[in-house]
Amino acid sequence: MSEQPTIVCFASYYKGAEFLRAAHEQGWRVVLVTKRQQENEPWPRDILAEVAVVPDDADVDYYVYAASYLMRHHTVKRIVALDEYDVMRAAVARERLCLPGLPTTVARSFRDKLLMRDRAAAAGLRVPEFVATINHPEIAAYLERVPGPWILKPRADAAAIGIQKLDTAGDVWQAIERLDAIERIKDRAAFYLLERFVAGDVFHVDSLTLDGKVIFAGANRYWRPPFEVSRGGVFRSSTMPRGGAEEKALLDFNRKLISALGLTHGAAHAEFIRSAADGKLYFLEIACRVGGAFLAETLEAASGINLWREWAKIETGDETRPYKLPRRRRDYGGITLTLSRQEWPDTTAYTDPEIFYRVSKPWHVGLIVGSPKLEKVEGLLENYAERFAHDFAAVAPPLERPE
Repeated sequence: MSEQPTIVCFASYYKGAEFLRAAHEQGWRVVLVTKRQQENEPWPRDILAEVAVVPDDADVDYYVYAASYLMRHHTVKRIVALDEYDVMRAAVARERLCLPGLPTTVARSFRDKLLMRDRAAAAGLRVPEFVATINHPEIAAYLERVPGPWILKPRADAAAIGIQKLDTAGDVWQAIERLDAIERIKDRAAFYLLERFVAGDVFHVDSLTLDGKVIFAGANRYWRPPFEVSRGGVFRSSTMPRGGAEEKALLDFNRKLISALGLTHGAAHAEFIRSAADGKLYFLEIACRVGGAFLAETLEAASGINLWREWAKIETGDETRPYKLPRRRRDYGGITLTLSRQEWPDTTAYTDPEIFYRVSKPWHVGLIVGSPKLEKVEGLLENYAERFAHDFAAVAPPLERPE
C-alpha cells in the first residue's frame, strides 16, 4: 500500500478549519503549521496528524525548514497557504522543496498591490491611476496629473490595514516623510503605493479556479466600502441580483483578471468599485485565498457551495479522482457583522428562519441569512444593523499593522 499523502497548511491566523477537515475526508494526512500565538485556537485537532508551531516572528526560512522537517518521514504532496500573510511563504517553500503549486512569480501578483495593478493595467483592465511611492519626481508628476484625493496604502497588507486618505499634495509628502522616519524598513514609503481615490459602490467576487478557468463565482455588494467600515460601523454584504447587467459585468471582469494574473487553481477574492463619477468598473485588489469577514459562509448561504471545502478538494484531486463542482443553488445570502461590547454576545433573541450562520468570534456579533428572495435578505440585514447598533455595537480604532 502506498503511503498516505500529506498536505501541509500554513495558517498565521485562525481560519480554514473546513479546508482542513475536507482535505482529511479526501484521504490525506493533514498537518498544520501555525504561529505560537495561534496554537490554542480551536483547530480541528481530531483530524490533524500534526500541529507544528513556529515563533510569532518566524521568517520564511523557518517555514521552509518546518515543511522540510515534516518531509523527513512523510510524503508531502502539497503546501497550501490558508491566510493572506502565508501566500508568499508557501510559494517559496514549494519552490525550494520542488513541490507543485502556485510559484512565487504568480503568488506575488496576488500579494503585492502595486504588481497586481501593473499587471491588470498591462492586460487592458481598468484600474484607478496609481504610482509607486519610490521615485520622488514620478510622484510629483503623478500628483500634478491626477487630481486628489488619493489613497496611500501598503503594498502587502490585507483589508484596510494602514490605508490613509489624503486630500492635498502637501498631505501626501508629509505622509511619505512620516513613513520614511519609521524604524522598521518594511513600513517605509517604498513599500506603499498611491492611487486615485474613487468614490462609488464596492463589490467583491469570490471564486474557484481549476486548470486556469473560473468554475464557480459569486458576486456580492458591500453596503459600505470596507475602508469606511474599518473606521467604525456595521459591515454588510449581500448577493447581487441574479442575471443582471451588474453581475455579468463583475463576473466577466473577474474572469479576465484571474487569467491576466495567472491563477491556475484555487480560491480567489477580488474587489471592484463602480465609480459614482463615470459609472465604470475599476479593479481594486485581489487575493488568492478565501475572503475574510465570513464571506465564505455568506456565499454558502446563497449557493450551497463552501469555498473552503471545495478548494481543499481541488488541491487534493488528481487524474484518478478529478474534481467535480457540486450542484449550486441560485438563492441569495447576506451578512451583518460588527464589533460587540460583549465578548460573547447572545443572539438567541434573533429567531428568523432565514438565519444560516451565527458568527462565533470574541467581541464580534454577526448573522448570515439566506433566502430565495433578495428583498427578504436585504430587509433582514437592514433590521439587524439597527438592532445591533442598540444591542451590541462597539467601535475600535483601525489597525495600522496586522498584529
